[in-house]
Amino acid sequence: MRSLLLAAAVLSSGQLMAQDETGTEVPALEERLANERNTYENPFVMTPHKPNYILLGNYNDNLPEDIYAQYGDLQDTEVKFQLSLKIPAWVSKSKKLGLLFAYSQVSHWQAYNKKESSPFRETNYEPEVFLSWRPDYDLGAGWNLQLAQFGFVHQSNGRGGDLSRSWNRIKASVAFEKGNFGLGISPWYRIHEDRENDDNHDITDFLGHGKVQAAYKLGNHTFSLMSRNNLESGFSKGAVEGSWSFPITERVKGYVQFFTGYGSNLIEYNHYNTTAGVGIALTDWL
Repeated sequence: MRSLLLAAAVLSSGQLMAQDETGTEVPALEERLANERNTYENPFVMTPHKPNYILLGNYNDNLPEDIYAQYGDLQDTEVKFQLSLKIPAWVSKSKKLGLLFAYSQVSHWQAYNKKESSPFRETNYEPEVFLSWRPDYDLGAGWNLQLAQFGFVHQSNGRGGDLSRSWNRIKASVAFEKGNFGLGISPWYRIHEDRENDDNHDITDFLGHGKVQAAYKLGNHTFSLMSRNNLESGFSKGAVEGSWSFPITERVKGYVQFFTGYGSNLIEYNHYNTTAGVGIALTDWL
């Protein structure tokens, strides 16, 4: 959390904001939310939810061989990609309040492992439904409350037996902005299951009860940092993920991602590793 606050102080000091057609500067988060609202009435458009990217090479320093014994020899460099979209089911006339459905999928693909027929070693599926409200409330000192959400999230890896992992959550989130710096805080409550039917009863010990996401846009470059379960676990079972996207073409960005900690995916929720990858992104946080 201290690192996020330091980033906020440093990054918010120098801002290069986009401009609208009148030449007025528009903060990055406000610009994204406005662009999203403009798509809500078009039935042929699905809006990005989380970043959409593919890491063409993603190095993992500590694959848990016991979990993946059925796959034989796995390579420590693979492909990782995320698909994340949302659509509105209902939107108010002001477009400030809406009910949305979202779907995200993260896959880890042994694409270069010809010895083992290039298996998908893990895929996580995450449908959610949530109310979204855009208050656009001035908090003073240059800060704005831009977004508040509340809803239900399911996440699973679609497997059975000993490899099954899943959990359900009630999640809230708020997003603040100051210039081109955005800060999101997302607490959640896990909906508990019967112990005998629970594949991962201790998952909140490792994934915690929320996360903090910071993002900053500098020109056409976007930097983000996620912190999860670090303070809550006393820095013993948390995770940090950082990313940087930069322009390649008008629609395609270069993308670099770094992760260290627990829970890089569901089947490894209680396993510590560090990953680093490079690839391309179609959309980012800002």
